[in-house]
Amino acid sequence: MAALHTERAVAVIGSGAMGAGIAQVAAVAGYTVHLYDTRPPAVAKAISDIAAALNKLVAKERMSAIDCAAAIARVHAAVTLDAVAGAGLVVEAIVENLDAKRALFAQLEGIVGDDCILATNSSSISVTAIAAGLRLPERLVGMHFFNPVPLMALCEVVSGLATDAGVAQTVYDTAAAWGKNPVHAKSTPGFIVNRVARPFYAEGWRLLNEQAADAATIDAVLREAGGFRMGPFELMDLIGHDVNFSVTQSVFNAYFGDPRFTPSVLQQEMVNAGFLGRKTGRGFYRYGDDAAAPQAQAEAPQPKPEYVSYTIEQGSAAHAVGGAVVDALAARLRAAGIDITHRKTPETIRPAGAHDDAPAFHCNGAAIYLTDGRSATQRASDNHHPDTVLFDLALDYGSAKRIAVACADQCSPAAYYAVVGLLQAAGFTVTRLDDLPGMAVMRTVAMLANEAADAVNQGVCSAAAADIAMQKGVNYPRGPLAWADAIGIEHIVRVLANLASSYGEDRYRVSPLLRRKQVSGGRFHD
Repeated sequence: MAALHTERAVAVIGSGAMGAGIAQVAAVAGYTVHLYDTRPPAVAKAISDIAAALNKLVAKERMSAIDCAAAIARVHAAVTLDAVAGAGLVVEAIVENLDAKRALFAQLEGIVGDDCILATNSSSISVTAIAAGLRLPERLVGMHFFNPVPLMALCEVVSGLATDAGVAQTVYDTAAAWGKNPVHAKSTPGFIVNRVARPFYAEGWRLLNEQAADAATIDAVLREAGGFRMGPFELMDLIGHDVNFSVTQSVFNAYFGDPRFTPSVLQQEMVNAGFLGRKTGRGFYRYGDDAAAPQAQAEAPQPKPEYVSYTIEQGSAAHAVGGAVVDALAARLRAAGIDITHRKTPETIRPAGAHDDAPAFHCNGAAIYLTDGRSATQRASDNHHPDTVLFDLALDYGSAKRIAVACADQCSPAAYYAVVGLLQAAGFTVTRLDDLPGMAVMRTVAMLANEAADAVNQGVCSAAAADIAMQKGVNYPRGPLAWADAIGIEHIVRVLANLASSYGEDRYRVSPLLRRKQVSGGRFHD
């Protein structure tokens, strides 16, 4: 298969932000575009906005004036729907309503040729359902772009039950010719991105509801340790809580109440209050010229501890579980000039009967572990080591500005503050979370990987497509499955299993594909 030839025109139905963006990228790629809307003034505005956007690129020297003029000239206002008759591809970008979309495509079937591909930009409605009732349902496919279309690289090419594989591949190749990163997906609720992304919000709500920290602190940890461009609460403020809550409800209902997608009562309260985010001037944050930026929690400076050791040797069975992550933190400590050697902790500062069950640091009596999904309090009890402190996952310990910690209820203040001083000496801003299982970044990443693995396991997409979709569609710093590979799939499974044990909820059930990879020693990417 190959991309739609540029001799064939593209028609875009709907001239809102999405329709105008689709028209722009198609025109820039060399296609003649017919833009139609039931409101002719909206088409005129969209074409004017496209011209303004392209001229800005010229001003920034990112496009030549000749190419700009040519692209603008390729966009034509369609006065009537009949004007799209000769198109080789029609992309629908109208209201997100099943009946409206079905009615439009039924009308289009009487206008365009039988070889014309019909595509819907729907973000949530079943492609199978939209195609049902068409004379040629096999030619309808999802072509889901992300806003703003000219800037966002992802295009989900979504096949319904009736979609012809050749049609899907032509649309995939066409999206690539338009400069996008297309991925194939099966028509299931949320497709890839809106499904796999749910835990990013859901685990943030769970952390807030259980008072792990305030919204600003959770956002800072996900951003400055996890490497996400925005934390969950500032992102939901940007999206709009009404929109985000509606999508969550839609996915939850579409999966017949699967607890993994349970909406948050707290978010419902935000919507009920009208605190919708930026568009209303207030969400979790206030917006406006006089709005003060909230401050994330950070521990006060503490002295560097006298004694630090790293007690699990390379090559041991225990080191294999989470060891690569712990090694990365060890490298940061050494780079800061902190003396760490692989040695046993002196029995004089280690409680009788205590044992280490994973790679660990020790300083001034404290045992310091990477979170494995247990609370620090539970881990302290299991290890018979009261002075237990956990640290959270970071995308890159070498460059992370912040690190989150949690200490057991049994932990002495002296031991805890020794750990704070150690991490501060390595240049981290240290944030204390209340002692919740899995902490913040680790539980979020584990759940994202779990959902992505389930999507792959259920044939929604490939592992590569899942990772591309989350990086290109919502700007994640790393694909969830690549992240699972980097952390170690065995550790991800352990985190999820411990979360399930702690909460007693099916929400944290482990994907069968993750279990399979764990048992086989396989990875998602070579």
